[in-house]
Amino acid sequence: MAGTVLIAGATGLVGAAAVKHFDALPGWQVVALSRRRPDYPFQARYLALDLTDRAACQRQLSELHEVTHVVYAALFEKGDVVAGWRDPEQMRTNDAMLRNLMDPLLAAAADFRHISLMQGAKAYGVHVHHFAAPAKERWPRDPHDNFYWLQEDYVRQTQARAGGWCYTIFRPHVVVGFAPRSPINIVAAMGAYAAIQRELGQPLTFPGGPPFVQQMSDSRLIARAFAWAAEAPSAANQTFNIANGDIVIWQHLWPAIVRHFGMAMGPAEPRSLAQAMPALSAVWERIIARHGLRSTPLDALIGSSWIFADFVLGHGKRPSATVLSTVKLQQAGFGDCLDSEDALIDWFRILQEQRILPR
Repeated sequence: MAGTVLIAGATGLVGAAAVKHFDALPGWQVVALSRRRPDYPFQARYLALDLTDRAACQRQLSELHEVTHVVYAALFEKGDVVAGWRDPEQMRTNDAMLRNLMDPLLAAAADFRHISLMQGAKAYGVHVHHFAAPAKERWPRDPHDNFYWLQEDYVRQTQARAGGWCYTIFRPHVVVGFAPRSPINIVAAMGAYAAIQRELGQPLTFPGGPPFVQQMSDSRLIARAFAWAAEAPSAANQTFNIANGDIVIWQHLWPAIVRHFGMAMGPAEPRSLAQAMPALSAVWERIIARHGLRSTPLDALIGSSWIFADFVLGHGKRPSATVLSTVKLQQAGFGDCLDSEDALIDWFRILQEQRILPR
């Protein structure tokens, strides 16, 4: 059936993967929406728009009568990304951004059918408390403030008033992919950390905390799930956890990372990357010059992803298993999967080919 899909957040990890995936599918017309133009090649129509600007949204989106589907991957994060997850302003801004998009779009669209909405493991309170594993979608809503609940309530209430269209909510965990300036970019953070350690003549030591089980969700897998949900009756008005299909323990994954970068693996050396790495920007500039990389300052490439990396690697905390059950998604008909180690190494390779990381 296909249609016209508007992908909000086209410069983010998930949005970029969605643009590339839908761009390659027959029958789909794509509108890529973001504040700045994506720096990757695409065939889609591009719409420059700041979703915090309600007047601009009303003016530009009221003309998109042809849109039938939305992939909402736009996200506002605070500078301290982890602390920002509990910040009321962050929640209000994300709520307003979705409303600013959907209100004029729903009023204009002649045949609107479906929206895919992103949540994540924070739906289960991963940033607030430990939770039982595996987390399941049928659990009652975790009682903490979160913009997920604001956006979900808006979608449900708007659908109840307007009708005629469906939604699907996806909850990934530790999304891997690449987008410049992304505040949750574990691939770029790990790659830059490895490059700097090598430039300093140091082994690639593991900087995180104690071992614990978690999962990855490759942005390309999520993009394929968006395309499935856009047309699958079993995805209508459902919430799904989504992950690659295996588990991740970073200490067990570390040897593969070390091998890929051709480095020695020293003993674990717990330290905060958010505290240590920004001061090494001059080392990064030497790496750029030595290897002929794109001229991207360390702060522009990584930014607050150092903070996110500390969180994911368990620095300074006693984490527990953070595993999401994906049984419901498989039973609904989406059984795609990826090997997390292979996916992570593949992303390192992609960044090397793009001259973002040194070979």
